[in-house]
Amino acid sequence: MAEPLRSAGPSAVYRSRDPVGSLRLRVRLQRVSAAGSLLPLPPPLAGTGEKRREREEEEEEVEEAEVAWQEKLFSQFEVDLYRHESACQTPLDREYRKEILKLEKAGGRKNRRVFTYTDHDRFTNLEERCQKVTDSDHEVPSFLAERMANVRRRRQDRRPIEASSLKSKIITWEPSEEFIKNNHVINTPVQTMYIMGDMGPYGKLGHREYEHVLCTIKVDSNGVITVKPDFTGTKGAYRIELDGEKREVWKYTIENASVQMQPEEEEREQRVFRDLYSRHKEYLTGLVGSEFETTLPGTLRLFVNGEIVSAQGYEYDNLYVRFFLELPNEWSSPAFQQLSGVTQTCATKTIGSENVAYFCYPFTLEMFFTQGDEAEDTVPEWPVLYFEVLSLDFWQRYRVEGYGSLVLPASPGLHMLTIPTWRPVQLGTVAELRRFFIGGSPELEDLTYIRIPSTFKGERLSRFGFRTETTGSVTFRLYCLQQSKAFLESSARRQCMQSVLDRLGGFSHQSSIYNVLEAFQRARRRMQEARESLPQDLISPSASAVCQSQEP
Repeated sequence: MAEPLRSAGPSAVYRSRDPVGSLRLRVRLQRVSAAGSLLPLPPPLAGTGEKRREREEEEEEVEEAEVAWQEKLFSQFEVDLYRHESACQTPLDREYRKEILKLEKAGGRKNRRVFTYTDHDRFTNLEERCQKVTDSDHEVPSFLAERMANVRRRRQDRRPIEASSLKSKIITWEPSEEFIKNNHVINTPVQTMYIMGDMGPYGKLGHREYEHVLCTIKVDSNGVITVKPDFTGTKGAYRIELDGEKREVWKYTIENASVQMQPEEEEREQRVFRDLYSRHKEYLTGLVGSEFETTLPGTLRLFVNGEIVSAQGYEYDNLYVRFFLELPNEWSSPAFQQLSGVTQTCATKTIGSENVAYFCYPFTLEMFFTQGDEAEDTVPEWPVLYFEVLSLDFWQRYRVEGYGSLVLPASPGLHMLTIPTWRPVQLGTVAELRRFFIGGSPELEDLTYIRIPSTFKGERLSRFGFRTETTGSVTFRLYCLQQSKAFLESSARRQCMQSVLDRLGGFSHQSSIYNVLEAFQRARRRMQEARESLPQDLISPSASAVCQSQEP
């Protein structure tokens, strides 16, 4: 038995929008040497012209065939097999017998060594079941490969179930192996075709041991075409060396012989595709719609999709967080918006040296900032999120574990913030005993006292004598989104921004515009106080002009 000593080449994958039925391949098979490529050819023998012609045919033979997709070219083995009616067992075998008889009446088949196996042939099924991972002859299939060999990756074995059999056999108590194979099908409609070569010596055509695969073509329902080996093109012919009675060297080429599309037809096809894509785009636009909700001019819309991730470093277990949002002047929220909330009670777990309670509590905030009639360079106050961490004891009594506040980020995007907390304490051990046994502890009547109380009207806030203790921290994850017509207008004009909203839009990519504007206001106030503290006679007209020019 002759075995190939060299593989043909790598495979290639193509994608086509044309019908696969128009695919045609041209294969040219040539025997280079009949006695070994390294042995010298014997000298010409004197004799009749017929003997000389036979020796030239043995030394070199060329056959070229053009094959269409799923076109059946019979081999000599199939011709000899289907001549006998007893060998026909399936309807496909009987159909092949009829075609072979017609070919013999018409003068016989034109191909000699090049033939094909289509998607319905038994050879194709066997090749799919016995695929090897490597080219080693001693490869042992794994357990998964053996199991997958019984799974047909084809649709042709799936036959419709008749109504009578469905009524009579609802349950198959003893399924056969063929029944299991046909009902456990991976539904991937892949069609396969093999272009084969009969490389047997003269007088021995039609033996299965001399058949070799020249090219494998697979096409799926998405128009993906896999050709193995790839078209030769400029790479040269593929070479096959056979090791048998005579060491023979064969070479063959594979070319794409499909009819090329005319420029007029290609232009017409491109026009049809453009019309199809435009209609599909209009359809999608109709589904999505164009009337998106926009903000009013001079208004900034702020969305915050937040999450209270965790709380860590607290003294007691069974923690929960209560929070609310304070909106400064010129800020508003929809009527349906809830500006407060409370998390679930969560037990802590020890991670490293800290006790951590994971809440993963989501919340959503929506608010609007409307520009007032004040000066354009006035710094807008940003909303503040106040929160307190509490714990529950065995008798469902709560204890204050810490207070904290968070200024919402002024820049859009993702923000991971860990806020430290504190709680008020009293001197002496009585307060701690009361906290441990009864659950009472000092609390704030107004949570805004964490920063600046909302009722405070003075110039200076003194907290002298107020005793606190640092406790744990709370981690927040905030996704911020800003929406304003000023952003669109500024990006379209590419001009300098004039209002506070435009400044917010232009500096939204920075870390914190709130801190930048606040620092600017502090520097301006210090400059004005320095001017007022100087005597008027010491201020020259030039210095006054300089100070006036520095004002924004």
